[in-house]
Amino acid sequence: MAARSLAPFRADHVGSLLRPQNLLHARQERAAGRISADELRAVEDEAIRAVVAMQEDVGLQSATDGEFRRTSWHMDFIYQLGGVRKADENLTVEFFNDDGRIEFTSAALRIDGRVTLPDTIFGDAFGFLKDQVKQTTPKLTIPSPSMVHYRGGRAAIDPEVYPDLEEFWRDLSAAYAQQVQRLGELGCTYLQLDDTSLAYLNDPRQRDMVARQGGDPEHQHERYIRQINEALRGRPPQMRVTTHMCRGNFRSSWAAQGGYDFVAEALFNDLDVDGFFLEYDDARSGDFAPLRFVPPGKCVVLGLVTTKRGTLESKDDLKRRIDEASRYVPLDQLCLSPQCGFSSTVEGNALSYDEQVAKLRLIVETAQEVWG
Repeated sequence: MAARSLAPFRADHVGSLLRPQNLLHARQERAAGRISADELRAVEDEAIRAVVAMQEDVGLQSATDGEFRRTSWHMDFIYQLGGVRKADENLTVEFFNDDGRIEFTSAALRIDGRVTLPDTIFGDAFGFLKDQVKQTTPKLTIPSPSMVHYRGGRAAIDPEVYPDLEEFWRDLSAAYAQQVQRLGELGCTYLQLDDTSLAYLNDPRQRDMVARQGGDPEHQHERYIRQINEALRGRPPQMRVTTHMCRGNFRSSWAAQGGYDFVAEALFNDLDVDGFFLEYDDARSGDFAPLRFVPPGKCVVLGLVTTKRGTLESKDDLKRRIDEASRYVPLDQLCLSPQCGFSSTVEGNALSYDEQVAKLRLIVETAQEVWG
């Protein structure tokens, strides 16, 4: 069975990579005012050149900039939308790991103006990445439209600006549609929409949170799917789009659990993307049975390799799990990746750079042995 020439690729990865120590130090120096923005950018540039070279060296067919210019995978993007600002209050999210519970705290968001796209977000970052790749496809990752709504719900949206929530959804999708079109004009042919909400909503605790916010926990995933489709309706024909779903990824911890059963039928049949990056590194993600809803022509990227710890998976175990998944969706529609990014926030997960590289190399080697 041949390797894929179109994204997503047989061996792929989600996007974020561990920040090198000199970059973390430079960010601290910049925050303290001891170096300039240009000096920080020079450190970022050099780190991105090195991490692109690493991705090509291990044999990946796509490369990202590791999200090295961001503090978090989503908020750096969302705060650049017109009409969105940091709220005065903080948002605290509860995460879990084998040792117990930790909290992630950041500024909440407030939508107090019409949602617009003043500038192409991450346009310069993509242009730099595109200039660095030699034999790989540059991939840009951005948060999906759902993430602008999910945490705060209706309460985060000024009712004087949007007395009718349908107007908010129209403006949000229009801003995203502009973003997608502009990225296409910059030469982006591989775009990934990161969306934790579509995985979180499989967890009854998360649906309870939506209900407390006044949302519709039974149908919110359907609303999100419609909005993503609206955002992608005018995408360039050469652009491949995937979505990535996980249940939280902060310092090797997670926020939600549950298989894909609740969202699967609508997600796989109705979401207009070319591939789905799915977290499947442990029992929290459920079994492969929901994959029976995946229609022909769409790819599932099995996130079987965990980024939450450094222990290297067994090739035989990975092959066995790929075989199990192929009972529900044809092998030709499957690919392999880590379950999430290695550093969704600037802090990163609890593993070393060498362990990260070993996992990426394992994915490439396993994919070559499975698909050729």
